[in-house]
Amino acid sequence: VRSCSPGRARRTNASRHAYLVARFGDIYAQERLDAETLLRTYISDMEMVQRIIYIAAVESFHAAKMAYRHFKMRVRKTLSLGHSGPESLEDTVLDYIVRHEDLYDVQASVNEVIRSMNMNPKISFPPETDFIVISSLIRELCRVAFSMQTLIPPLDIAFGLDGELFNETKYRRSFDSDFTAPLVAYHVWPALIENDTVIVKGEAVTKR
Repeated sequence: VRSCSPGRARRTNASRHAYLVARFGDIYAQERLDAETLLRTYISDMEMVQRIIYIAAVESFHAAKMAYRHFKMRVRKTLSLGHSGPESLEDTVLDYIVRHEDLYDVQASVNEVIRSMNMNPKISFPPETDFIVISSLIRELCRVAFSMQTLIPPLDIAFGLDGELFNETKYRRSFDSDFTAPLVAYHVWPALIENDTVIVKGEAVTKR
């Protein structure tokens, strides 16, 4: 007899939400700094290093969300053939994805991120090496971003634009900022949002 209780994804939503928000913070505090240290051995310009890491984060979320959409479509197509309730097909699909997140081809997303970064005109790398050196950071960001899509509601990162008006609710100023400057020169780390509300501030550099 099937239970009418909410599916696994809904039952574990709060605990997974807490874990993923904390993990996003850990990546900012640890893996980001490790990547920064590594990049500084190739690039002396700190602004370029920070731009590379920020763009890696943005591209990782983009690649993981695309991968999640495709994964979900495949799962829905397969499960719809034999679905009979009582849970909705949507809940059954979500439960399957939460149970089988290890089937996510994270390496394909990492490759996609590196491809996108290679074409980005805002960042450059010395010709003797490439963005693959920070693939461990990219891999962790893709994993977290993919898992965040299974939450109800899903989590995402805020859209940031060079030259935008600095927003205290979205960002902290980095220590080397001009604290009187009203505009963002560039972003260091994206803000995390839920339903368009910032739940973890990002970091930005303000300069005149």
